[in-house]
Parts: sequence; structure tokens; C-alpha cells
Amino acid sequence: MGQELTGTIKALLDEYKKAVNELIIVIKPLNSKEILTIRDDKTTNENCRSIQTILTHVVYAGYGYTNFIDNHLGNKSQRRLKKFFETANEYTGELNGMFEDCENFFIAHPNIELEEYDPAKKILTHWGQVYDIDQIMEHAIVHVLKHRRQIQRFLSPQD
Repeated sequence: MGQELTGTIKALLDEYKKAVNELIIVIKPLNSKEILTIRDDKTTNENCRSIQTILTHVVYAGYGYTNFIDNHLGNKSQRRLKKFFETANEYTGELNGMFEDCENFFIAHPNIELEEYDPAKKILTHWGQVYDIDQIMEHAIVHVLKHRRQIQRFLSPQD
């Protein structure tokens, strides 16, 4: 696996993996019909209509966060395209792959500077927020948690 990660990077990756695993536990028992069913036909956010669109968004965004950081370092990596799947097993594989991509990035860059106080040296996202690497990883973790909660709410009986 290469150099062992320690400190803040290890803590961020541990929490990211924990969030991904919690999401996988929620989706693992779902069949294709449950994944594909439109749960919110009134939303204007195409990423939040069904469990399928949410999971596709989570995976796409997860790869995107690593891509933001890589490009911030001066590389010209291309963002992975959105891919839609129909089964929990496919999404489990995608979520694990998304995490492994991030983990491998940090293994390749174990001494990366996580905190940046100069706004001019932060990462400007396409949605307008500005982050340092530590903040973008915290955002990545909470992003998974928010969408896990959203899926759980979709699956719970409505009052």
C-alpha cells in the first residue's frame, strides 16, 4: 500500500471511510426497484429525485473533490463522468472505488499541505465556495452523511 498515512490525513480518511460504510449499510438491502423509484417528483434538483440519482451524485462529487485537489496541485486531471447504475452492489463498488481513489491520492501525496490561510491559494469550486484541502475533505465527509440521511428519510414511512 506504500507509505503509511498518519495524523490529520489519516483521520480525515478514516472518517470518510466511516461515512461511506454507513451509506453502504443503508443501501445494501435495497433492490433495483427501490433504487430507481422516483422519491421526490417536485424537486428541481435532478440529483435528488431517486436513490439512484443521489448515489450517482455522491460518487460523481466524491471523485470531483479529489479532482479539485489534484488540479489545485497543478495537474490537469479530467473529472470522471457521471455513471448511473441500478443495483446496490454496483453502487457499493462505486462508493468503495471513489474512496480508494481519494485514499490513493493522499498516499501519493503524504506531505500535502492541508491548511491554507491565504485566500488566493485556496481552491475555488464550481459552486462558488473557496476551500483549503482540509476543508474540502471535511465537506466531502459531510456530503456523504447528508445524502445518507436523505436516503434514510426516503425509505422511512411518511407520517
